[in-house]
Amino acid sequence: MNTVTKEAAIHKMNSWGSEGRPFLFIIDFLQKKPIILPLDEVNEQQLLFKTPLFSNAKNILSDRQIEMEAFPISKDEYAGQFEKVISEIRRGNSFVVNLTCQTPIKCNTSTNHIFHASKSKYGLWYKDHFVCFSPETFVQIENGCIKTFPMKGTINASLPNAVEEILNDEKEKAEHNCVVDLLRNDLSVIAENVEVTRYRYIDKVVTEEGALLQVSSEIAGVLHADYKEHLGDIIFSMLPAGSITGAPKIKTTEIILDTESYHRGYYSGVFGVFDGRSLDSAVMIRFIEETEQGLVFKSGGGITAKSNLDDEYNEMKAKVYVPATGKY
Repeated sequence: MNTVTKEAAIHKMNSWGSEGRPFLFIIDFLQKKPIILPLDEVNEQQLLFKTPLFSNAKNILSDRQIEMEAFPISKDEYAGQFEKVISEIRRGNSFVVNLTCQTPIKCNTSTNHIFHASKSKYGLWYKDHFVCFSPETFVQIENGCIKTFPMKGTINASLPNAVEEILNDEKEKAEHNCVVDLLRNDLSVIAENVEVTRYRYIDKVVTEEGALLQVSSEIAGVLHADYKEHLGDIIFSMLPAGSITGAPKIKTTEIILDTESYHRGYYSGVFGVFDGRSLDSAVMIRFIEETEQGLVFKSGGGITAKSNLDDEYNEMKAKVYVPATGKY
């Protein structure tokens, strides 16, 4: 699949937006290998995607259950990275850092089949590269209104009083507040009348290992009348996504690159579609990559000064799942 430079990607998105030409965009975390394709040129043998706005995937049914075994990094290895992040926060270099890891996994099926089986809001399969089944909306644009939906906060739904626990947890409150402020500022650069229209609402995600509750907010603003001519500028101005970096974004990204022991690649980037009128996109979390050594699942969570090592390590492991009904 041909990638382009960031500048070329912005130009294509601006041009095709102005023309009303539908397109797909896939942008990696560091924005070094964007893929921008007209929708009528997407090869379904290489790329499958699904969003609430548009999908090129057909339903495939099977009785086969997904079986997955994970081999996470040791708690000691995670602790070294955790403490490094905490020290940066204590120095005042960041308020929240999204620390992620890669977990080798064994699975009884292919990434293509995982794409079809996963019951997620968004999905993306790139042949021989990765599959993503994301619950998190990045940006939606419709009739000049732009919205973003930062997702911060995860808890096992089976725990007693799980909703109250996650909503009242001081660490989770601080992390969510920080990311909401960051995304509100990001929107304010490109839109007017920016406001938080829904704050800390709960979504439920069903996985093979049980249900999770996740906390999101909705932030909305109004774009200028010529926004379709600037779709590339709009999307790239908000990257990397605040929910999977932290704040302040530039310095926190530097901390991430200095701390994490692997390359994120397309994980925690964004992908989306423009159908000629509206745009919908997702943050590429819940992500399995195909490597020469086998499959790896990439996951993580936000670290603040109030974070607890055990809780963060367990959250990273809890996010290694496939949101499937068990049959596909």
